[in-house]
Amino acid sequence: MKLLFVLVMLTAEAAGVEDLSGKMFTFPVHDIKAHVKLNTNKQGYTAITLCHRSFTDLKRDHVLIFIKSSKSLSNELLIIWDEQNQELEAHLKYQKMQYRHLNYKLNTWHSICTTWDSVSGLVQMWFNGQPLVRKFAVCASEMNGTSVVILGQKKDYHGGRFDIKHAFVGMISDVHMWDYTLSTCEIQNYMEDLNFTAGNVLNWKAMEYEIRDKVLLEDKIKPCY
Repeated sequence: MKLLFVLVMLTAEAAGVEDLSGKMFTFPVHDIKAHVKLNTNKQGYTAITLCHRSFTDLKRDHVLIFIKSSKSLSNELLIIWDEQNQELEAHLKYQKMQYRHLNYKLNTWHSICTTWDSVSGLVQMWFNGQPLVRKFAVCASEMNGTSVVILGQKKDYHGGRFDIKHAFVGMISDVHMWDYTLSTCEIQNYMEDLNFTAGNVLNWKAMEYEIRDKVLLEDKIKPCY
């Protein structure tokens, strides 16, 4: 049984389209290779909404999710927690938006959504149901090419290795992505785990993914009543 567990963790696992309702990806160790790739055939974005939930006990900088969709840029969109400055950050085409004074508790599920619209150039983040200030990033610019969405790792430049200093340890679940900015009510419904329109780019209930190295797909932890 122990041998089987080790083999599952050390091999890459590719799945077809799968309903991941009630599931989570567990990143149990600090590792430079462990990540999950979420597959989509969508090309070119003039707007996006990206939502996910995460759970960790890390007391250091760590990446949550990043999108790579162009050969000329390493991270089209990067969501990261900066422990030193105690801030949640959204990096869009090398523009950094910083959000401080958030109650980023350890060993707690956090729901995070990020929207961007190329017409206005504005980025807005939501944290545990709280809308954060809208900030200007970049306008009149598309995300070109086929998207590659990675959970748990980031690269500093195209073709480079993952950056182990930012490797994620914990759990990630309920990832959805849309190619438009979601309405306030829809985001609030996601935050509160109510009925909402599933992502048309990434849909947690119909996900195609690849597990690389030490990552497990498990049942999501639920409170007992």
